[in-house]
Amino acid sequence: MKSKIISLDNAAIGEIELADDVFGVPVRADLLHRMVNYQLAKRRSGNHKAKIISEISGTTKKPYKQKGTGSARQGSLRSPQFRGGAVIFGPVVRSHAHDLTKKVRKLALKVALSSKVADGKLIVVDTAKAATPKTKDLAARLKVLGLASVLVIDGEVDNNFALASRNLPAVDVLPQIGANVYDILRRDTLVLTTDAVVALEARLK
Repeated sequence: MKSKIISLDNAAIGEIELADDVFGVPVRADLLHRMVNYQLAKRRSGNHKAKIISEISGTTKKPYKQKGTGSARQGSLRSPQFRGGAVIFGPVVRSHAHDLTKKVRKLALKVALSSKVADGKLIVVDTAKAATPKTKDLAARLKVLGLASVLVIDGEVDNNFALASRNLPAVDVLPQIGANVYDILRRDTLVLTTDAVVALEARLK
């Protein structure tokens, strides 16, 4: 399929051929859901922790005799039945990460790219470079393109462009090697440079 190439000043540059097996695969919500869950699970710190009975500070003495009191037998005031006692089956420090095969992750990235094409939310630009690291200048250029929530992916990120975009809350900039499903889906529009298109096609074919 063909796509227009424009400049950041919204001037027509030409056309580029997008590979159908990368930008034209069927959109599958189930794959996108699995991949986003996979990414967010890996990001969780998993440092939640509740104390088990051996970690509670307190007496080890039996609170009262075994028989004759009419109450249930107890062996410790650190038991979960008592205030300040242990927690049964509470959270422990662990990793929430789970496996997802490389084949599925690769396909999910293709589906994410294809979903932006299907929605008409993919823009190809010739280059993503800024003469100065001024946020005001970049914001004005994005406004001309009608872009508010946008992810820009380049082959190699231009330093001035990255600095200029840092104070724009809904603008993310990534190198093509960092392209991922979650970041593509969380922004309304995806902007790819021609270098990024070539690199992504080489990586995903």
